[in-house]
Amino acid sequence: MMNMKFKNRTKMSYTFLRIVTKISELDRKIRYYGTDRPLYEAEIHMIKSIKENEGIHVTGLADMLGVTKGAVSQIIMKLEHKGMIIKDTDPRNLSRLVLKLTSKGETAYLHHEKLHQKYDELFYAVLENATEENKAFLKSFLNSLDEQIDTFGKEEHI
Repeated sequence: MMNMKFKNRTKMSYTFLRIVTKISELDRKIRYYGTDRPLYEAEIHMIKSIKENEGIHVTGLADMLGVTKGAVSQIIMKLEHKGMIIKDTDPRNLSRLVLKLTSKGETAYLHHEKLHQKYDELFYAVLENATEENKAFLKSFLNSLDEQIDTFGKEEHI
């Protein structure tokens, strides 16, 4: 009888799940992103959201990220303590505070972008010799899988 571990390694779904797990572990890794303070995954993604949505406030971030204002506020407080962001009065609504990156937050953002650029380079290096037809298939497959996983996640499984 075939070794079960070997048999599972030959299934595409298992290979894909191993890759997703490895990427998830890499993404969850605590990094400094060019600063003197360690940042967790949620913190660096909050920095990214603030940078890419200039003038955003806590409620806007919560709505955009699909989380509670309390969750955003907790992360914001940690990022303020780490010197990554500041709260400033919104010139259009003086009763509301907008979030801005400090120079340290900008550094973290840039290093995070460089990390994603390295992921892109890794991805394209693997596809370097692929035909355009194969690349188009892979893109279509991944988009379809993305949609199917959304549906799969809403269903109850054993």
